[in-house]
Amino acid sequence: MRVTSRLSVVVALLVLGGCGSNLSVSTIQLGRSLNADSSVASHTTRFTPNETIYASVLTTGVGTGVIKVKWTYAGRVMGEPTKEVRGAAATEFHLQSAGGLPVGDYNVEAFLDGVSAGTRDFRVDLQK
Repeated sequence: MRVTSRLSVVVALLVLGGCGSNLSVSTIQLGRSLNADSSVASHTTRFTPNETIYASVLTTGVGTGVIKVKWTYAGRVMGEPTKEVRGAAATEFHLQSAGGLPVGDYNVEAFLDGVSAGTRDFRVDLQK
């Protein structure tokens, strides 16, 4: 009985010790299209007003978290969508406007659990 109790405690400690999270953002990709795994297929930082702009936030490690991106144009926030993520993944976000995006400089900032993980600058122009 005593051996079984000790074994149960050891197993519980091993299981709990493995529940830690080391999830982190490895990169932020920008582009015009996505691969099947939600990573960016066609990388670029220059877009035209009628294109959809894709951002893919790549995570590594284990655990769960919340990814948020903040799309900004001329100092104004254009959107702050969030998605839950589990482990190593490519999490896709996109920006588009039915009437076309204004020409100018933009950026997207990615957050993991409320902490900034990086930014990417990009431009919308009349020509690619």
